Amino acid sequence: MRVEARGLTFEVRTGGPEGGEPVLLLHGFPQHGGEWDDVTPALHAAGLRTYAPDQRGYSSGARPHEVSAYRLPELVADAVALLDALGVEAAHVVGHDWGAVVAWVLAARHPERVRTLTAVSVPHPAAFGYALANDPKQKLRSSYMALFRRPGKAEKVLLALRATALRRMLSGVGDAARVARYADPMREPGALTGALNWYRAMSPRDFATAGPVSVPTTYVWSDRDAAIGRTAAEGCARHVTGEYDFVELSGVTHWIPDEAPAPLVEAILARVRGGRGS
Repeated sequence: MRVEARGLTFEVRTGGPEGGEPVLLLHGFPQHGGEWDDVTPALHAAGLRTYAPDQRGYSSGARPHEVSAYRLPELVADAVALLDALGVEAAHVVGHDWGAVVAWVLAARHPERVRTLTAVSVPHPAAFGYALANDPKQKLRSSYMALFRRPGKAEKVLLALRATALRRMLSGVGDAARVARYADPMREPGALTGALNWYRAMSPRDFATAGPVSVPTTYVWSDRDAAIGRTAAEGCARHVTGEYDFVELSGVTHWIPDEAPAPLVEAILARVRGGRGS
């Protein structure tokens, strides 16, 4: 379905019983709301109603040109506006990768809109920012961002030879068909630039000032994540003042919703059932 919010048009995948408790699912780079397709059937079976938007830059009708339009406060404001447009007062929020960043700040700044939080792969922005500044291993893991922040150059590198580099980056999601499902939309005019603008608008200050999270929270991290190291992952707890669980998946890469949907579902449902509003 298409949802109008903040003068933009977002594509939103919906499912589950109409009266079920709402779950907002926020995807990461360079994917889209379809990354939750192996997760949502179990959530629907548990009686939950899910909403998985293609976020700013990913929905063709929500792709502003200015890099400043992709700063973190704008992305969080989109999530709030989508909840408003959907008639959802408060939702269980689940986010992966950049979607986790949005989810953390949504929970910190608008706790009345978040029943529970399940963040996947990426920790609280302040924990990530601290690790990036102080942990040499995290600096190395995040070195790819220097390329992503270069307008034109990043698009050229990632899309060359039918997006070979982008497909290689996505290899952990599964077979060639699954890789193509994410890579092919990024080849549409303006799509990859919109997605990369999240990195180009990234501000250390926005990360450092995200604020503590008071809602019931679960953070799911995998020990083979090439992008997020243990320093950032274990530092996450310092930024949660409410009930908190840290779930570590062994032998799983960064692409948890695609690679390990079953344990992720288990963590989400445990949080939904054990947290506020369940």
